[in-house]
Amino acid sequence: MPKCTINGKEIEVKAGATIMEAMYQLKEPIAHYCYHPGLSVAGVCRLCIVDIEGQPRPQIACNTQVTEGMKVSNTSEKLKDGIKWVLDFHLINHPLDCPICDQAGECGLQDQYMQYGKYDPEMAEKKVKKHKVVDLGPTVVLDSERCILCSRCVRFTEEVSKTNELGIFNRGDRSEIGTADGKLLDNKYSLNTVDICPVGALTSKDFRFRQRVWYLKDSETVCNGCSTGCNVKVYFNKEGLFRVKPVQNDQVNGHWMCDEGRNTYKFVNSEVRLLKGRVSTSSGVEEKTAGAVAKQASSMLKSAGSDAVLVLSGQFTVEEYESIVSKFVNDFKSKKIYHWNNNKNQMNDFDGLLIRGDKNPNTKGLLKVLEKHGISTSWSDLESALKAGSVKALVVAAPENEEVYADLPQNIQMFSKAQNLIWLSTRKNQALSDLKGNVYQIPMKSYIEKSGTFINHAGLEQKFKRATTIVSEALTLSEAADLLAGQEFKMSSTQIPNVLVEEKRRPDQVMLEHRKKNEFVFRRGTL
Repeated sequence: MPKCTINGKEIEVKAGATIMEAMYQLKEPIAHYCYHPGLSVAGVCRLCIVDIEGQPRPQIACNTQVTEGMKVSNTSEKLKDGIKWVLDFHLINHPLDCPICDQAGECGLQDQYMQYGKYDPEMAEKKVKKHKVVDLGPTVVLDSERCILCSRCVRFTEEVSKTNELGIFNRGDRSEIGTADGKLLDNKYSLNTVDICPVGALTSKDFRFRQRVWYLKDSETVCNGCSTGCNVKVYFNKEGLFRVKPVQNDQVNGHWMCDEGRNTYKFVNSEVRLLKGRVSTSSGVEEKTAGAVAKQASSMLKSAGSDAVLVLSGQFTVEEYESIVSKFVNDFKSKKIYHWNNNKNQMNDFDGLLIRGDKNPNTKGLLKVLEKHGISTSWSDLESALKAGSVKALVVAAPENEEVYADLPQNIQMFSKAQNLIWLSTRKNQALSDLKGNVYQIPMKSYIEKSGTFINHAGLEQKFKRATTIVSEALTLSEAADLLAGQEFKMSSTQIPNVLVEEKRRPDQVMLEHRKKNEFVFRRGTL
């Protein structure tokens, strides 16, 4: 493992490491566009130049290996002037789109210009005009004028997704990114090209013009789209979630995530959520607080005793499973606990990159808790009992990602045969609301509103923390379990949005008073 000195700091790196990798390891700032740690080296942007002691000319850091005793610097005024000139060439034909560009606020070009540029341009020629608002496929839009030809997106489709849709066409200052004739950028990982684009050339159709990035906060969590458990960041503000992007974890997802996982933000926002508790009986429907519905259901569960039945989907945390299973086993003396497995035939499916056939983040965690408590039940036994009408009380911890539960409608009809149905879910569901009989609906917190642990397909335990609160009325499964068992719990400050704690006003008041006219757009034009 060779040692080198970078900007006066000594560092030991792995054999074969480049100067760029050493700079990353030291977290030393260095200008660059085309280099990405998850892709091959292209060396086309020429911005990452460094001085190496003993070398007559600057070298690019991305393609120069570290040798024992090497001394490297990128802080000299002469080097900074060289970077400025390279940056000037990158900006020759770049349009002044910053006020309307979706990348503004998180743009590598803006950052580099502020650090290394801020000069008067010396080019008098007119800018080359290229194609704008190019529809590349179902998810991505291209603005060719903004592209600096770093080739990251091309390398991604060649090396990672291996779908080869993108290429560089034409020559010189007429060169453009594009797709081959008759081909679309249409693969299950296409939006990673937007993540790695260092400028605003590639933008997401879904996120485009919906938010300015400086109006968003972010928090790290674990994706609940499948059993891979990709590490991600969710981006949100007072209106809800707006996007999900990957966080590097070499043990799980590397630098990437699938497009399906990015859509998980859509089922946690208030427009699809169960906002209040609901009790449906023969005398009508009544809306109550989540706690009030849970307490009302508690007395009914106690009378059912050991005849109480619990159904669990694989989308809750290990801690929540432990809480509700132990309550059923110890308080209700019931081991009638069933795993609602929505993908029995696809459990071992894998696309070779990230997407797993098991569309739940915590199947392994659920099975581990059931095994710990000696639960071994057959789904067919539940079907028989419901068909016979012998189930007095059925508690269902329903999935929040309903779209991956193809059997949801038919199972709702099957569950309705219970004499009393207690439905614990983040989502509102019309089919459930239309049921006749005793139905108790209790709103649950989504995966970004609570802390806990998911165990992925490989058995890796990943802990995550609460990001924000969307529905302050909602409960965790552990809190619901306490209330159903007749216990009390104290609401913590993390259950209430911070802005409400500070202002002590109703959510709707706070949202209206803090809303900015240009903070969000509900209606957008077409491309």
